[in-house]
Amino acid sequence: MRRHLQCVFGAGILAFGVTIFWLGDRSVKADSAPADHKAYKEKLTDTDVQFEMMPIPGGTFLMGSPPDERGRSSDEGPQHAITIKPFWMGKCEVTWDEYDVYFKEMGVESPEEAEKQRKASADAITGPTPPYGDPTFGMGHDNYPVVNMTHNAAMQYCRWLSKKTGKPYRLPTEAEWEYACRAGTKTAYFFGDDPKQVGDYAWFEANSEDSTHEVGKKKPNQWGLHDMLGNVAEWCLDSYEKDAYKKFPTDKPILSPIIPPTPNRYPDVVRGGSYADKPEGMRSARRIGSDKQWILLDPQRPKSIWWNAKAENVGFRVVRPVDEKDNLMILRSKVTRESN
Repeated sequence: MRRHLQCVFGAGILAFGVTIFWLGDRSVKADSAPADHKAYKEKLTDTDVQFEMMPIPGGTFLMGSPPDERGRSSDEGPQHAITIKPFWMGKCEVTWDEYDVYFKEMGVESPEEAEKQRKASADAITGPTPPYGDPTFGMGHDNYPVVNMTHNAAMQYCRWLSKKTGKPYRLPTEAEWEYACRAGTKTAYFFGDDPKQVGDYAWFEANSEDSTHEVGKKKPNQWGLHDMLGNVAEWCLDSYEKDAYKKFPTDKPILSPIIPPTPNRYPDVVRGGSYADKPEGMRSARRIGSDKQWILLDPQRPKSIWWNAKAENVGFRVVRPVDEKDNLMILRSKVTRESN
């Protein structure tokens, strides 16, 4: 039996505190999208690999869950209004086909070499060291979602993708992720409140046979996004803080908040639930923080900053902002081999 991540709440308060950033006045409106804000396919240069990006309209939504929502955890409240600017989001989760291109171009043979590259330049795009086992855990490769990547690895992949394509790709903020998942809805799931419908839209505990599946095989949400729930849980850009929502104003909307990732390896936000979760774990508001237990099985010393040995149901998808925010444009992973 494969070991799955545990939904550990309350493990994410950093000793030195976390700062929440948001832009603009509290009472804001999302910018209107340009005429070319449409779905498009991105083909990786010199390969046959491509992926599709879906347009996500700007708007304001209520983030978090109401106190009476079934399965709710305390870190999902209080609810607060958030305004999101238009962006694109990956139609599907990043697949091994895509990640392999990055690995072949940027992979290095040793942790020492990767650290040398990082120290050579603060803006260096580094690549992963070889995995210490089958990174797919035997679950499938072609058109299957990547698993086992650390938050640092996902961020570095996005930086490489940005340089390769000339477009600003990154992980979604937690607010962007929930906004895109809800797709204009206010119910526990984007398809309503009845968990009996989960199987139509997601691979989860009851139908996954304890494995990931090819992306895009289940029904999408209202904005054309597949596997937002289930299959693999997805990294967000934010550092995880259990009581983060208590720091947000509740009287007026705020624009595009983010809790920036820190130099620590953990905890960062994971969303959407996975093939190992029950329906309650895949609600639109559900949030968890990554945990150090995910690397306990790593035999390397120091432990890898690229691969998680105990989180084979965690992957990610990418977003591309229409108009990138200044505080995100310069954001880099600060994780090093010395990170806690």
